[in-house]
Amino acid sequence: MKHRILLAMLGTLCAAAVHAQGAGSNVFGVGWMHLAPQDTSKPLAIVAPGAVAGPVPDTGSSLESADTLGLTYTRFLTDHVAAELVLGVPPRFKLNGEQALAPVGLLGSARQWSPAVVFKYFFGPADSAFRPFVGAGLSYIWYSDVRLTDGFQRAVSATVTRNTNPGLKTEAEVDSKWAPVLNAGAAYQIDRNWGALLSVSYLPVKTRARLRTHGTPVGTIESQADLKINPIVGMLAVTYRF
Repeated sequence: MKHRILLAMLGTLCAAAVHAQGAGSNVFGVGWMHLAPQDTSKPLAIVAPGAVAGPVPDTGSSLESADTLGLTYTRFLTDHVAAELVLGVPPRFKLNGEQALAPVGLLGSARQWSPAVVFKYFFGPADSAFRPFVGAGLSYIWYSDVRLTDGFQRAVSATVTRNTNPGLKTEAEVDSKWAPVLNAGAAYQIDRNWGALLSVSYLPVKTRARLRTHGTPVGTIESQADLKINPIVGMLAVTYRF
């Protein structure tokens, strides 16, 4: 009887060790990340030195969804509170024309970098295999490799500069922004080391695209467009605890 009791206690301790995600645990995750912008845009506006000269009517745009590889590193500070670093391969977002720009189709594209630090609260005891969580944090978002299509170059020449000269050249940059992160999801620990993660995040963010068109009769013309991106980010990952 004593041996049976001892074996039962040992089995309970082993089970707890298998699923424990408590203080001091480190969890690395890798998986699929889907970014779905809930975007709106203002018309392109011509900017004179120090003032807005006026919007260009019917020059809307919209962003396509994007997929990429996501990476996470989570450190459990207590049995319930964890700090998580979220990274990923920068996805390329494509910007399509709307309204008067709809016939142009693809206007351009850019890669988005959005590393984030999120603090999470995990529900349930540390030895539970299934643990839902909520979290909040901060992300710094910037853009690189901004490309404009030839069709958009011609459209800018025609609508912004009123010039169809094919020699005109437009370049673009997108402002960097800080954005809050709201997060919820669940983690499932399969065995002592391996697990799975499902999470959904929301980042309320707006930015500004700045355009410079060179070679016009009056010199360089600057224009800009304000974008609300507000992406919902879903992630499904395999995790490894160590």
